[in-house]
Amino acid sequence: MERVTVALRGGGDLATGVAQKLWRAGLRVVILELPWPIVVRRSVALASAVWEGVFRVEDVAARRVGGPSGCAAAWARGEIPLLIDTGLESLVALRPQIFIDATLMKRNRGVHPGLAPVTIALGPGFSAPEDADAVIETMRGHDLGRVIREGAAAANTGMPGDVGGKTTERVLHAPCLGEVRHLRAIGDRVCAGEALLTVGGAPVHAQIDGVLRGLIAEGTVVERGNQKVGDVDPREEAVRYCFSISDKARCLGGAVLEACLLLGREKGVFPDDLF
Repeated sequence: MERVTVALRGGGDLATGVAQKLWRAGLRVVILELPWPIVVRRSVALASAVWEGVFRVEDVAARRVGGPSGCAAAWARGEIPLLIDTGLESLVALRPQIFIDATLMKRNRGVHPGLAPVTIALGPGFSAPEDADAVIETMRGHDLGRVIREGAAAANTGMPGDVGGKTTERVLHAPCLGEVRHLRAIGDRVCAGEALLTVGGAPVHAQIDGVLRGLIAEGTVVERGNQKVGDVDPREEAVRYCFSISDKARCLGGAVLEACLLLGREKGVFPDDLF
C-alpha cells in the first residue's frame, strides 16, 4: 500500500506536536507555511525551518523545500518537507489523502471538506461536518483533544492558559507597531521588570520572574499593538520545557492521529484490515 500523504497547514508549536505524531506513525507529512510565520515558541516549532532551512524538534526535522517537487527528497531523508503556500495552491500537485488545518488562527481561512478525502481542523472557528470532517478541541480542560464529528470547538475565551499559577501576566504584548529586536533569548532566566525585546524601539518588559519560553522572530514587523510577542514561564523546569514538545501539543497530536485513522478507514484512505 502506498504511504498516505498528509498536508499539515501550520508549523507552530502545537502543529509540531501533530506533525511528530503523524510522522512517527509512518504517514508522509508535508507542512504548508507562510513566508514569515508569527511563531512565539520558535524553539519547538518546525515552522522555524522557514528561517533556518532545516530545523529539528526532538526526533523530527523539517526541511524547507522550493515546492511540491522537493518533497520526495526530504521524505527520502526521513525529514518533513516544509513549503511556502499561503493559498493552498500546492494541494493540486500534492494530492494529499488527508488535510489538516493546525494554524490555530481561530477562524476559517478557506478550509472545506473538498480539499482532501479527509479534512481535519483544530480549534475554534470550525464546525463539523460543514467546514471539516472533524474538529479537534484545543481548549484545556476535560474536553481537550476530543474529536468532534458534529459541532464546533469551544469559543476562544481570550484568556491565556494557567501555567505555574500565572495567566495573563506571563504573556508579552507589543506596545505599538514596529520591528522586533531581541534583548534576550529563548531559554534565558529573566526577572520582572527586565526588558526582553523592543518593538519599534519601545521596550517590552517581563511582568514576572521566570524563563523566556517564547519570543517571535527578530525582524518581524508587528502590524498591530497588543499582539502577542512572547511569554515567560514561571516553573522550575521551564528551561527544559523550552526545547521539548508540550503536554498540550502531544495531546492534540494524539487526537489528530486518532481522527486520521477513524476517518481514514471510513473513507477508504486506510484499508479495513490495516490493524
